[in-house]
Amino acid sequence: MPKELNKINFSYLPHLLKFKFEAGTSRGTLKEKRTFFIKASSNLSPDIYGWGEAAPLPKLSPDDLPDFEVLLSNLCIDLSGKTIPKEDKAIFQWVKEHIPENLPSVRFAFETALLDFKNGGEKKIFQTDFISIRKPIPINGLIWMGNKDFMLKQIDQKLKEGYDCIKMKIGAIDFEQECSLLSYIRESYGADRITLRVDANGAFSPDEAMEKMTKLASFDLHSIEQPIKQGQIKVMTKLCIQTPLPIALDEELIGIHGLEEKRDLLEKIKPQFIILKPTLLGGLDSSREWIELAESMGIGWWMTSALESNIGLNAIAQFTSTFKTGLPQGLGTGQLYHNNVPSPLWIDSGTLCYDEEKQKWKNPEG
Repeated sequence: MPKELNKINFSYLPHLLKFKFEAGTSRGTLKEKRTFFIKASSNLSPDIYGWGEAAPLPKLSPDDLPDFEVLLSNLCIDLSGKTIPKEDKAIFQWVKEHIPENLPSVRFAFETALLDFKNGGEKKIFQTDFISIRKPIPINGLIWMGNKDFMLKQIDQKLKEGYDCIKMKIGAIDFEQECSLLSYIRESYGADRITLRVDANGAFSPDEAMEKMTKLASFDLHSIEQPIKQGQIKVMTKLCIQTPLPIALDEELIGIHGLEEKRDLLEKIKPQFIILKPTLLGGLDSSREWIELAESMGIGWWMTSALESNIGLNAIAQFTSTFKTGLPQGLGTGQLYHNNVPSPLWIDSGTLCYDEEKQKWKNPEG
């Protein structure tokens, strides 16, 4: 571990991730995704590098900006040579003070790069059982949007792979067809065998949301994510009171900054769950604030990656493993890409595992 964290130099490396299939989302179909790796280094420790990842989600991230790379380049130049504190809490505060809140993926990247560097550049961001004794993290199997046959094929594959929690994105095809897919699962597996989640990504109109959720509740679902578009606070509050199945806020949390603003949102809406994506919410420390507030109010939560490469996924998984949670997490995105960063992360029977005997890390630089 380096003796000091002063005079850290920052640089970035762009990378274009290539999907193994056309990934359907409510904001269109993705075939590739642009990401940027942040590198933290020091002349005092030439063999140690910390890596982070800034990966704005197209059409959703506050920092999905045309000039994002220019902003990132300027930040790397401006922040190089700065004195960096040694303690985790102080590092989080330093990032918050030096990187604007409207660049959430960048905050996440710099947090991760600095924590990695501080811990010796081995991509061990937090020392937890996930790494030390290879304790796996339960995850949900994600069913991507597409035509009915494509979605059915995914469902069969996830069940075959041993997942006991399935999350299906809805809103892309006819609602009745989506219900028939849920019925297909329930005909063979009860709620005691397979947990079902759906993610509407804001696809329902306020007028139809309750009727559709009532129909969905007949399939004994665990929860529905973001049934209506974010920003409709009064409508969402009413839905959370009257809903026949638990509601999880997702996009609703984006752009909410500061402890009191977060508290105000949760106190107004009173959701049953919240979903945390560090890339979209301003990083690990911001996600920690959401978790602490939610737990103090009796609101459940789980963590989800946001299509990052294994660099970002690794940091999110390790962060998640610092908490005690029995819910399956949304961390199954590591197998999406042809050209992901080789890592010890792998999936086994519906869990995310970390095993350096199976695969060593390779740096993004190759």
